[in-house]
Amino acid sequence: MYDPIVEPYPKSYQQYPNSYWANSIEKFPETTSLVNDIQADIAIIGAGYTGLSSAYHLAKKYGKSVVVIDANEPGWGCSGRNAGFVLPGTGRLSLFDMENKWGEATAQGVFHEYMTSIDTVNDLIEQGNIDCDKTAGGYLKLAHKRTKVETLRKQADKLRERYGESVKFICSQDVSNSFLRSGNMYGGIYFDKSFAVNPMKLVLGYYEMASKAGVKVFSNSPVKKWQQKSNHHCLYTQNGRVTAEKVIIATNGYTGTKMHKLVNHRHFPVLSSIIVTRPLTDSELSSIGLKTGLMAMDTRRMKYYYRLLPDNRILFGGRGAIQGKNADKPIIKKRLLDGLKNTFPVLSTVEVEHFWSGWVSATYDNYPRINHSDDKGIYYSMGYCGSGLAFSTLAGKRLAQSICEPESLPDLPFWQSQLPKFPFAQFRRAGLGAYYAFASLRD
Repeated sequence: MYDPIVEPYPKSYQQYPNSYWANSIEKFPETTSLVNDIQADIAIIGAGYTGLSSAYHLAKKYGKSVVVIDANEPGWGCSGRNAGFVLPGTGRLSLFDMENKWGEATAQGVFHEYMTSIDTVNDLIEQGNIDCDKTAGGYLKLAHKRTKVETLRKQADKLRERYGESVKFICSQDVSNSFLRSGNMYGGIYFDKSFAVNPMKLVLGYYEMASKAGVKVFSNSPVKKWQQKSNHHCLYTQNGRVTAEKVIIATNGYTGTKMHKLVNHRHFPVLSSIIVTRPLTDSELSSIGLKTGLMAMDTRRMKYYYRLLPDNRILFGGRGAIQGKNADKPIIKKRLLDGLKNTFPVLSTVEVEHFWSGWVSATYDNYPRINHSDDKGIYYSMGYCGSGLAFSTLAGKRLAQSICEPESLPDLPFWQSQLPKFPFAQFRRAGLGAYYAFASLRD
């Protein structure tokens, strides 16, 4: 599997992963690679949620000529591999972390941005009439230990009373009665405005919207050379060249080792893996009591996340391998299956029919950036830390605003500084292994 810690960019002409999502697509769009020289106002590297959302808004709202290039097909990266959770949040900072770091007023603005990201996804689904298996059901963040309950209760109270959000704390008994039955969950926060989607159908919907707006999208065209002139940029692929006044980097967890100094060594690609079971029987469904459409995630450092799919399969995800070459090893699949069986012991004999992995982008200070160079015309958004479906879509819109009407951006930390570099970046992998060992013991 492509490894962004050791490779400059993904090899092209790679197949989509053998995922549940890819297998749900009857016919993928016919795309072409770049085989000549082309000019545009703005070039975007990456045809995932961020890149396609940005391209659509730049073309549709601001009338810009836009070219998107990707090393593989649209949605080949994590936009087509994730769990399909449209939820409020990104990064790894809790509500109280944000208040301690920025103060309550700024934390409120950030959380409002998270809720806006959900609305942005919903708006694009409606505008594009995207059939992405949108499923209502809400998102439940669950305490996996009794010691975690009080913090979640306080967070729910503050979000409701001071932030005006329609969230609520769900006690352990109500979790069992109305949401799911598991022996190791002790209550949690329920976000009713969240919903689930088929992430591959969503990103392909964005691709269609961008294309109809006049955006030119080229697949299997990795950037192999980048020349920066006085007033423009030249991006060279294996068979063509894009010349543009501005460039957006929208590769997030798939950003390789030599993209640009603005992002090199400023993020940490980490693997997350997913299994999907066979369809559950009526007896199994009744036993686990999992609410239709519900998305759930626990409070472990090594988080598990799961949902019931429309055809009654369980999707269950968590941490993957440390290195890309080990992503598909059976031990990773077994670890997730053991986690599923520990969460729902009645599923001790359930079979797994799909297993795949994807890279998420972690940052040194646990929150993403939507930023640019002051004078070079280079923009980027990355560092969603594994919960970026909704936020990355909004980030694409914010990138378009950054270029065309920066005065309209809300005053929030995401664009007030650059991503910080990881100190001793060459040792990130060693540190991750140590963290996994520590976190597993604590959990």
